[in-house]
Amino acid sequence: MANIFDFNDGDFIFSTSGNLGIDTNGDMNMRMGDHMSMDLNTGELHLNSGWRDDNNRNNRFDDDDD
Repeated sequence: MANIFDFNDGDFIFSTSGNLGIDTNGDMNMRMGDHMSMDLNTGELHLNSGWRDDNNRNNRFDDDDD
């Protein structure tokens, strides 16, 4: 499980499931895209370092030939 860096707040998001995580302030975040999440407490969109994608076959932006 990788930590996700939130560029807006400077916090880390710790993934709790595929699309949800908790940041270092205790706020819930929901994955909106590869590098975007929404703070569920405020509704703000945040840019981040990226969520781990365990299912790359459905990711049309994946360039790897694995």
